[in-house]
Amino acid sequence: MALRLILRTALLAALSALFFAPAALAAKGLIRDTEIEADIHRMMTPIWEAAGLDPDAVHVYLLDDDQINSFVAGGQNIFINTGLVRRAKTPDMLLGVLAHETGHIALGHLTRAGEAMKNASIEGIVAMVLGAAAAIASHSDQSGAAMLPGALVAERAWLRYSVTQEASADQAALSYLDRTHQSSRGLLKFFERLQTEELLEGDHLDPYLRDHPLTSQRIEYLREHVAHSPYSNAPDPPQYAAMLKLIKMKLAAFLSPPGTTLARYPESDNSLLARYARAIAYYRVPQLDEALPIIDGLIRDHPHNPFFEELKGQMLFENGRVKEAIAPYDAAVRLDPGAALLRISRAQVYIESQEPRLDKPAIADLNEALRSEDKDSGAWHLLAIAYGRDGQKGKAALALAEEGLVAGKKKDTLFEVARAERLLPKDSASYARAEEIKREAKELKEPKATD
Repeated sequence: MALRLILRTALLAALSALFFAPAALAAKGLIRDTEIEADIHRMMTPIWEAAGLDPDAVHVYLLDDDQINSFVAGGQNIFINTGLVRRAKTPDMLLGVLAHETGHIALGHLTRAGEAMKNASIEGIVAMVLGAAAAIASHSDQSGAAMLPGALVAERAWLRYSVTQEASADQAALSYLDRTHQSSRGLLKFFERLQTEELLEGDHLDPYLRDHPLTSQRIEYLREHVAHSPYSNAPDPPQYAAMLKLIKMKLAAFLSPPGTTLARYPESDNSLLARYARAIAYYRVPQLDEALPIIDGLIRDHPHNPFFEELKGQMLFENGRVKEAIAPYDAAVRLDPGAALLRISRAQVYIESQEPRLDKPAIADLNEALRSEDKDSGAWHLLAIAYGRDGQKGKAALALAEEGLVAGKKKDTLFEVARAERLLPKDSASYARAEEIKREAKELKEPKATD
């Protein structure tokens, strides 16, 4: 499911516990938010195009972690910690780091690593990273590290790059920024800050420094480039500054205590960001009698903004007012029909409404969303439910097989494939897909038993 801002802590906590992650890591999770991801995508599209990448094939995911870090894993997926975003004072700092990670993708630094996870779910990648990070963080506990599955330890290689790879990714990032007429000063400031922290912290390195070796030569190369690039003093586009402010506000409003948000944005502040922040804070308390009038006012003043409608739908849905949530989710999807996460959210509301007439629209939403969110195991599960309610048992089994494949569950996948093959017409596209899933599932490795 993909409602507003979601921390998938239940799954990740369980997996992290399996990998001996400390409690602090087990509480962290993956954040999905349509508005934040769309804004980052808009800012990064020129850079991805300059790198020769298809912007629609690159995904940026946020992790609920206040430490500064970012990495690439599982193909063209960039993961960034909320700590990095919240500490980015200007857009060029955030875009510089993301341009660097883009360099790792474009230069193929991961082609020989992590092959086993190319088709993994995003949640699975995050869980594996958390488990590997826990092993590193608790290196003094040799018994725990020794008990980690060998594949998990190997996947730590995703996050570790050689000094040579780091330097080449820097050069690529600077090239992309120049080609898009953007300043590379933000990337330099970010590295200078990390260099200072490296000197102060000693053994207690920031995760970014641990995973991305920083050298004085790299810093000097950046300084030299900034000194001579014709774009070093180019200002951030005003719209980028506004996007970053909104992103940082939403992260703070959803992740900080509601009282902190209400104190920071008092009733006397009638700006859009302040009203938006207060609506989120009151919804989280929850005080819907305070939250709904604010969000209704924002919808009235900004009738073409799908995310205000989405937030209203989430408020109602999560407080048991499921049928009332349908209208705002319908409005949100109507305003932004290409937003996959909005369609997944609306589909769940349709399913939870227990209205048989909405089963087929839910199926349509999910099939459309899964064209881009095919690693979302939760969406496949929702699709299986919708097909089952609509009497399409074969397609329900096929959706469960897709879910099992994404989750890397070989036995479950093969069981559901066999069921789908019995139920689906042999000359159908669905049957052909079942055959493909069976072949892919047979390539999955069975989990190794541990003592």
